[in-house]
Amino acid sequence: MGFITQAIAANFAPLLFLKFHSDYHISLGNIALISTFFFFTQLLVDLFCAKFVDHIGYRVCIVASEIFAALGLLGLAFLPDFLPDPFIGIICSVIVYAIGSGLIEVLCSPIIEACPFENKEATMSLLHSFYCWGAVGTILISSLFFLIFGIDNWKWLAVIWAIIPAVNTYNFMTCPIEPLVDNGSGMGIKNLFSRPFFWVAICLMICSGASELAMAQWASAYAEAALGLSKALGDLAGPCMFAVTMGISRIIFGKYGEQLDLMKFMSGSGILCVVCYLLAALSSSPIIGLIGCIACGFSVGIMWPGTISISSKTFPTGGTAMFSLLAMAGDLGGSIGPGIVGRITQNAGNNIRIGMGFGLIFPVILLFMLFLLYRKKSTQPQISNH
Repeated sequence: MGFITQAIAANFAPLLFLKFHSDYHISLGNIALISTFFFFTQLLVDLFCAKFVDHIGYRVCIVASEIFAALGLLGLAFLPDFLPDPFIGIICSVIVYAIGSGLIEVLCSPIIEACPFENKEATMSLLHSFYCWGAVGTILISSLFFLIFGIDNWKWLAVIWAIIPAVNTYNFMTCPIEPLVDNGSGMGIKNLFSRPFFWVAICLMICSGASELAMAQWASAYAEAALGLSKALGDLAGPCMFAVTMGISRIIFGKYGEQLDLMKFMSGSGILCVVCYLLAALSSSPIIGLIGCIACGFSVGIMWPGTISISSKTFPTGGTAMFSLLAMAGDLGGSIGPGIVGRITQNAGNNIRIGMGFGLIFPVILLFMLFLLYRKKSTQPQISNH
């Protein structure tokens, strides 16, 4: 439910961007800032977690994450009308639920890692698949709600979505939570950055975030161009199908992880990711380009949870600092990837294929990092913090 909350926080407001534009007369330039505020708040929270979560305690922070998420979603329904400037109301709400979303992103993985599961790699992949199903659910249920009750009633939907983190607040208050490492024995930020292996993991997370979001955010435009669909149907055919294939990849590894080799699964996914970008960039058929976009979801699915699992095994005492820095690197990639592709597309006279061709750099670097990781893994025993 924590990961589903994060998916609601990331995917609900973008469905309302045009509504905000028409109702509150917010310029499209300012509308674009909503996503920027969301991602940068998450980045700051990732940094905060690396430094302070171990001192405050996991339970306090994870319960706070759900409270922030619920308050932010409720704020979205009321603050734009209460404050003199609706845009400030929206940004305040987004920042509040982004704090919750950032905390969830950093803390859920180590909470699961500390549980005594037999196959932690598979469990981590299964956990992360719920972000994908949360994203699909948010888009589908919201679209259905707008269809039945009209988009003018979106504030009611914001209140309904806030119920999920509100209920989950109680769950986190009462469930058992194991500490990942003994208090104070986790590796510090400095210690982690002194390991070359950790830099490879950071680069892998940046490229994985960039590969995922550069494609996910352009999938809708591709669907509209390829199939001549409306914006709403384009969202369903593009980003929604992207999230479905991404979730399928994580579930496959979650179910069959014991029989599958994580490194080989990630390498195969990396090659598929390069092929998907080539299809999107070079294919003259918009349909084939769209298939490349959708299949790309499958190819990036394992990268994020897979990198977390490999890092956890390599640095058993990495602690919260490690999970926070990896999440920050992923968010950083998610912020810069779509921006770079968008900028190149604009400079190339709005030619999305040239933008995608440039986006190919992310999966290529990702494959190279996997190769380095594979070599290090085969020559290096497990690293302790001593």
